[in-house]
Amino acid sequence: MEPAQQPASFDPRRKAFSLFGEFKTFAFKGNVIDLATGVIIGAAFGKIIDSLVKHLIMPLVSVITPGERGYLDWKWVINGKEIPYGLFLGEIVNFLIVALVLFIFIVKFLGWVMKAKKEEAVAPPPPTRDQELLTEIRDLLKQQQRISV
Repeated sequence: MEPAQQPASFDPRRKAFSLFGEFKTFAFKGNVIDLATGVIIGAAFGKIIDSLVKHLIMPLVSVITPGERGYLDWKWVINGKEIPYGLFLGEIVNFLIVALVLFIFIVKFLGWVMKAKKEEAVAPPPPTRDQELLTEIRDLLKQQQRISV
């Protein structure tokens, strides 16, 4: 009795190389690189907005409100436990600014760019030389018909 042979498609080495090839195609595809770049820039943008809220906007709010440290001192005390709602309000302001900037960038700016590209794509291509010649011939024939009538 002969030992059963494994089919060629079950070769583990071929599967490993195929998996590696698929991963390489996925990992170095432009979309993945663009996504990684977007995440990094988004994190940096988040830090800038966080700094804007904590170091500029909320201190300006603190000038208007009572207390030495402004919103940082806003706390509820319940059964001896402090609940710092001022910090929470600072984070809400942070979120609202990020949401506003993203809205302006994504909805308004990118929407305008996509609309312009769509209109550009919809515009018909200029006529070819053959089409121009056919149009001239048609126009000449129309003129001849008018003259002969």
